[in-house]
Amino acid sequence: MHLTEQTYKDLNDAPESIAIVGMSLRVPGADSLETFWKNLRDGRETITFFTDEELRSAGVDEATLSSPEYVKAMGRLEDVEMFDARFFDMTPKEAEILDPQHRVLMEGVWRALEHAAIDPERYPGRIGLYAGVGFNSYLIHHILSSPELLESAGAWQLSLNNDKDFAPTRIAYKLNLQGPAVSISTACSTSLVSTVMAAQSLLAYQCDTAIAGGCSIHLPQDQGYEYMKGGTVSPDGHCRPFDVDAAGTVDGNGTAVVVLKRLEDAVRDGDTIHALLRGFAINNDGSLKVGYTAPSVSGQSDVILEALEMAEIDPSDVHYVETHGTGTELGDSVEISALSEAFSGSNGGAKSCAIGSVKSNFGHLDTAAGVTGLIKSVLAMQHGEIPPTCHFKKPNPKLGLENGPFFVNNKRISWPETGGAAKIAGVSSFGIGGTNAHVILEEVVQSRDGLRSQEEIRPFVILPLAAKTEDALKQMAGELAAHIESSPQQSLADIAWTLQAGRRHFGFRNFVVANAEDRVACCTKLRAISGAFDRDMSAAAVAESENNARDL
Repeated sequence: MHLTEQTYKDLNDAPESIAIVGMSLRVPGADSLETFWKNLRDGRETITFFTDEELRSAGVDEATLSSPEYVKAMGRLEDVEMFDARFFDMTPKEAEILDPQHRVLMEGVWRALEHAAIDPERYPGRIGLYAGVGFNSYLIHHILSSPELLESAGAWQLSLNNDKDFAPTRIAYKLNLQGPAVSISTACSTSLVSTVMAAQSLLAYQCDTAIAGGCSIHLPQDQGYEYMKGGTVSPDGHCRPFDVDAAGTVDGNGTAVVVLKRLEDAVRDGDTIHALLRGFAINNDGSLKVGYTAPSVSGQSDVILEALEMAEIDPSDVHYVETHGTGTELGDSVEISALSEAFSGSNGGAKSCAIGSVKSNFGHLDTAAGVTGLIKSVLAMQHGEIPPTCHFKKPNPKLGLENGPFFVNNKRISWPETGGAAKIAGVSSFGIGGTNAHVILEEVVQSRDGLRSQEEIRPFVILPLAAKTEDALKQMAGELAAHIESSPQQSLADIAWTLQAGRRHFGFRNFVVANAEDRVACCTKLRAISGAFDRDMSAAAVAESENNARDL
């Protein structure tokens, strides 16, 4: 799917717009965009609640288990211990001493580039990376407790593999990213600040594609936490942003990454544009607040206003804001006050702007939280729906939500009518220490009108497959078949082009030649390669593809 020429002309009054051309994430309960959206849409909470037996097996002592203040919950990320070292040309020993946050972020960047159909080895421009990781608990709980590992690795290698400074530069080295590779560390706002800085880098022509994101993994995962009254964590393992019973958040693990281009370049390259960054801003609260860890109304309000001003968007045009929304008494109160101040000139009317927080689904992902909320907002615009905020029953009366344009929806609703205008959303992320970020997203309506599709040029398409191992090649064939079946809106010609131009040409290869209009036959051939059928049928399907290729 591509922008029409007219649509692009309509956007020319916003020359500083940045296109989001790729996304990836791994969060509690979801390792794909599709599963993530389904969980959001269904209002599903994916925080893990542990049994006493599970916690005993993880080493939690009986005194802790019996404490009424011990909360047996965590936003747990599956398979953080799994890593394909060979794929990234690493030895098992090197992978073992590498912080899992570095590993998972590296995988996320790779997946985001594939989603954007960009192979760094063949991309003609410079690719930059702005990202950050959280506190390295793996070093403390695993490496420092293993004398043999410490002795065999050495201090220098331990530093290179565990200091957060080296996460982006190692990824740049492994993936051949030749633009700026910059580590960002602003606590909870890290990934959204990374997005703003990546966009600024594009506008300064320091790179041609920019990747932004973050990763946070708290270890050990199979444990709960101690609740302290007046603190930031929830007493029962549920996060209830803006609700009358809101009492804190829950730690969660995950990674989220976006790929950005200048709008004109994305149009030229024929990219799928998932949304536009129309405005963005970052600032810091300074000292005008009650304490270092406290938020500031003026700091948050100012950053929202700056992003709106850059986007040249009136607050009344914003129909959804993905908030920081931690569910803490002070945090929620300050955030609503700041939003109300920033939107004070809006003429949108009462209850005209929905607000929500993905933290209600699986907790606070710390350095990955901002881009996770951004991806949620992009998917909401694409699907024309605003997913529910979990656990919301009644607004906290201290917030004064009844007096402004904001409302929290506790069920899935359709995106408000825009009168033909593009959907607009805001995304906030506020870090402990006071570095605030806000971005304004705009929907892009894409169409094939006026374009000559590949189906009109040739009746057959070639779908090449390439992987580093034979097993991975088979798995890829099966996953591609499943994707084609679940994505009827995508033409086989577009999928073929992405495979040809946007994938690395690894050593193990195969291909399918398919009628551009016959998706069923195409999937049958792919599943034959994947080994889903017997060997004779597989050989017959591959032979048919080869014969078709010779006939082209």
